[in-house]
Amino acid sequence: MQEDHGHRWLRWPSDPTRARLGFGADYNPEQWPRHVWDEDMRAMRAAGANIVSLAIFSWARIQPSEDVWDFTWLDEVMDLLHGNGIAVDLATATASPPPWLTTLHPQILPVDHDGRTVWHGARQHWRPTSPVFREHALRLTRALAERYAGHPALAAWHVNNELGCHNVYDYSDDAAAAFRVWLRERYRTLEALNEAWATTFWSQGYSDWGQIIPPRIVTSHPNPTQQLDFKRFSSDALKEHLRAERDVLREVTPGIPVTTNFMVMGETKGMNYADWAAEIDFVANDHYVLPGPQSREELSFSANLTGNLAGGRPWYLMEHSTSAVNWQPVNVAKASGELARDSLTHVAHGADAVCFFQWRQSAAGAEKYHSAMVPHAGEDSAVFRAVVDLGARLRALDGVAGTSRTPARAAVVFDWESWWTAELDSHPTDRLRYRQEALDWYTALLNLGIRADVVPTSAPLERYDLLVAPILHVMPGALAERLRGYVAGGGHLVTTYFSGIVDEHDRVWLGGYPGALRDLLGIRIEEFAPLLDGQSVELDNGTTGTLWTDRIDLTDPATEVLAWYKTGEQTGRAAITRRQAGAGSAAYVSTRLGAAGLTTVLADLAAHAGVTGELPEPLRGHVELAVRGDYWFLINRTGTPLDTTAVTGERVGTAHQPLEPHGVQIVYRGAG
Repeated sequence: MQEDHGHRWLRWPSDPTRARLGFGADYNPEQWPRHVWDEDMRAMRAAGANIVSLAIFSWARIQPSEDVWDFTWLDEVMDLLHGNGIAVDLATATASPPPWLTTLHPQILPVDHDGRTVWHGARQHWRPTSPVFREHALRLTRALAERYAGHPALAAWHVNNELGCHNVYDYSDDAAAAFRVWLRERYRTLEALNEAWATTFWSQGYSDWGQIIPPRIVTSHPNPTQQLDFKRFSSDALKEHLRAERDVLREVTPGIPVTTNFMVMGETKGMNYADWAAEIDFVANDHYVLPGPQSREELSFSANLTGNLAGGRPWYLMEHSTSAVNWQPVNVAKASGELARDSLTHVAHGADAVCFFQWRQSAAGAEKYHSAMVPHAGEDSAVFRAVVDLGARLRALDGVAGTSRTPARAAVVFDWESWWTAELDSHPTDRLRYRQEALDWYTALLNLGIRADVVPTSAPLERYDLLVAPILHVMPGALAERLRGYVAGGGHLVTTYFSGIVDEHDRVWLGGYPGALRDLLGIRIEEFAPLLDGQSVELDNGTTGTLWTDRIDLTDPATEVLAWYKTGEQTGRAAITRRQAGAGSAAYVSTRLGAAGLTTVLADLAAHAGVTGELPEPLRGHVELAVRGDYWFLINRTGTPLDTTAVTGERVGTAHQPLEPHGVQIVYRGAG
């Protein structure tokens, strides 16, 4: 039986008893001459850095050929960092195989959907299911663990890097063989698989396991359940690699915590992080601000979800940017104050370490135009001055370190399998975007000044008075029963179009939509009515719907209509409904209203659930509130200064002064 490691945080070698916030970056000294390392140590001390991630892309430097190893440079860097009071989150260096390995063993290279080999020359050019790659990766992992097991700088292990960022879906023969093994474990018999996949459709019945392949390029739409299972398998294959490296590290260095960096942000959806979170000793995440009108709401949403994947416990922001990135179509530098605001928003949602990619901006290579703590302009720059200021501010917040996120009364449910499945092909519309709908509901809650959590379906849902579950498309029977129990227990559920439609095998719940939630909601829909591009409908509450409508029939006298369609094919029919069920209720929103429209709708739904904002009325909607124990984080969502004196408590690091535009104040509200 595997040992239960629970939640273990960074091992601070210099003072393991002291709680502190981590501050630092990815450090890549191998890119620079030796004399720069000494400059780095001095500048890190000036910035207040106390931890770095090291050796992430160093495999070719550590092992320049199959039987040659070079640890001398890494030994020196580890010693230098320790001598300067900087802890190390040491990577296993397996993210990017060196050219000698892929030349000797080209069978480790991934194969894309169209059957093309993905060659070396970038990064992550390896098959998650390759036994050859696994052998070499674990050999390197063991060598690093054995060499640095007793090193005083070692604070944590960093498995690989951004697992699945570029290689989550591999269609190679290795993947096909592993997929069959995974399917046999899931279904046990071909009869069960054929039933789950509905292979009677299009004559797809399998008579031998060897006939099954990944959903490679085909003439038409691939089997949808095959696609869903391949997504599950691909996430699991990466998880298995994570486990393999982790187990070596735990064997050799049982006292050192192990993590890997998730990518909870934007449309990165191939990895089911709700399923991965239990595999590591503490959660870590990489996040980069995405352009657009909801850029900061998306940051808050992602940080919030990460904090709840961590079970409310502290987590590690392993990467974000000081300013511009290099991988967007247009890469805009951050405005003054945004570096601190972005960093502190992550802290507000539970991050106990704030780190960047990277320490020193590269002079060459694919990421040379990606910002860093020390930019090309050097230390005499606005970016570095902002870094130093942030370091000082984080030191003043050491009292926050170790505190847990305080649960809210409202939550937005986020489900990876619904995300995967709702956006498959051959659906009523291919314009549906699951994460955007969830983000719009979260933004609406922020607009109303209501603090809300973003939680996976595995979270204890009963703790919330108001539960928003947008496009909860995949509805296993057990989850439907949990939601019925939630409402019966007095909870107030809100869900939307295309929810409750299929079970875990992507098989439709028959009898009318919304399937498994039909009776709970007290409605029945015979046919979907998605909207064409450019079409919209008006509701009688003043909002405008796009993307989708439903032809709703009310099936229970307890179901009331909160809004009606004023225009379009559904004119005169219900658009938003709510059914009372004992002390609880279940509401349904049948069209896409966007963040502004949802703000109107949520005002009533939240009031019905008895959920209101915790800030004084004038600040609600203008200030985002996040709570960690006795600490309130006030995040200005506007471009104007705000008077927050009505929020009582001791300002941490600032006097009683206006909350600056897009700024952050921390208020200690504890006793004494």
